[in-house]
Amino acid sequence: MLRSLLVLVLFALVPVSAFAQVNNIGSCGWGSKLFEGDRGVAPQVLGATTNGTSGNQTFAISSQTSGCTRDGIVTSNWKATVFIGSNMNKLARDMSAGNGETLDALANLVGMEESAKPVFFSAAKAHFAEIFSADDVSSQQVADSLRRVMAADPVLSKYAQAI
Repeated sequence: MLRSLLVLVLFALVPVSAFAQVNNIGSCGWGSKLFEGDRGVAPQVLGATTNGTSGNQTFAISSQTSGCTRDGIVTSNWKATVFIGSNMNKLARDMSAGNGETLDALANLVGMEESAKPVFFSAAKAHFAEIFSADDVSSQQVADSLRRVMAADPVLSKYAQAI
């Protein structure tokens, strides 16, 4: 009886999805973000288990968050979103002015070339009211709006998915 209970608990704690995914690292969902860059079986199993037990990967795919997209292409824009969330006030100030250290740091974070930065700064200033559409706007809303502005610009479009 004890053995059966132990086996049941083991299967409840380690979802089948952990065994079904060959390589979770580089995938999407919280598990892949927690263990990003780690190699080996343990991080893959722990990442898949995190995604499986929290149920976040399905939500992430449908909402296009945590590195997931609906078209199957995995992106890693969570760093930019975290940066935006941690620097909302400074970023708003820099965007409204069209320059500044925080805006430059965001451009560097997404891998923007120096030649594209003036276009980025100008677009951020020109679309400030659209990007920061309310006083209580969330970092995800700012990131989404900024991504749309960048995607519409021929110079910035190649950086849009990094936001």
